Amino acid sequence: MHIDSELLDGKILKITLDGRLDVEGTQAIDMKFTALTATKKAAVLVDMTNVSFLASIGMRTLLSCAKAASNRGGKMVLLNPQPMVREVLDRTGVASLIPVFDDLDAAKAALSEVHPA
Repeated sequence: MHIDSELLDGKILKITLDGRLDVEGTQAIDMKFTALTATKKAAVLVDMTNVSFLASIGMRTLLSCAKAASNRGGKMVLLNPQPMVREVLDRTGVASLIPVFDDLDAAKAALSEVHPA
């Protein structure tokens, strides 16, 4: 699993994940992912275009970071999961807790009300 990040429009943190969010992949990115999303009032967009597999441990990491961001006044959204990953998000209810978008502009618009401190 590979993780990369960049700032979009000067206010949205885009985190790009590449690989499998299974036990090994999640362990490989967990500390960095948690640190990146720990910013107060963070607007976080997680690009899941290249995530080919999502296990329960990966869902736990996504949910815990989204909850922590929300508790600090921020928000996290997911972008463009592959069909199999999207099905897992939908069937497990994760998609009802973390907004999922297939369009970058829609994802950015959903984060527009969050202003980083």
